[in-house]
Amino acid sequence: MAKYNKVYKGDLKRFTDNKIYINVNYLKKGVYDLHIVYKNKVVKQVTFKT
Repeated sequence: MAKYNKVYKGDLKRFTDNKIYINVNYLKKGVYDLHIVYKNKVVKQVTFKT
């Protein structure tokens, strides 16, 4: 069985606050990479495990 990666992408319009919360409760167990992009450049890359 071939293993494949799913890529989810979303765009947010405006924030009313300077905080962003990401709820990871419903992710399957595994290792995830979070890339924060600003002007087409990765400014922060975080790896976390659930």
